[in-house]
Amino acid sequence: MFQDGEGVAMSDPMNQALGALPHGPEFRFLDRLLSLEPGVSGSGEYSLRGDEPFLKGHFPGSPLMPGVLLVEAAAQLAGVVAQSDPARSPLQNLKLTAIRAAKILGSAQPGETITVHARVVGRMGNLIQAQSTASCRGQLILQCEVTLSGTGPGT
Repeated sequence: MFQDGEGVAMSDPMNQALGALPHGPEFRFLDRLLSLEPGVSGSGEYSLRGDEPFLKGHFPGSPLMPGVLLVEAAAQLAGVVAQSDPARSPLQNLKLTAIRAAKILGSAQPGETITVHARVVGRMGNLIQAQSTASCRGQLILQCEVTLSGTGPGT
């Protein structure tokens, strides 16, 4: 059984996959998984509470989720999807290494929930390519392609 960064037991497979993220709770932009087809696709949510430290400066009096953090949420979900593939050993030190065709089409404000989708579209060696979107209030607010890279298991 996995535990999340705050010590909460995570017994179901989707929460176990989310618990495998290497990020600490301060830099995790997925609260829960909604769906997971291991190694293929998944969706998750992040609730923008309003007390996140980055909102104090982005923007005072009119806080918005930073676009770069929307991309980070997309990359985190892509990593969860890729690392859950039962046919492959997880990569070590998985990191975001490229962003392509990123379009920030809208925003999310405190009190809103962001839904993120990711689909792995290619793998070559230690590289993973995924297409991702994020939406809020039923509106598309992000679309992008991310590339993740890691090292072979145990290296």
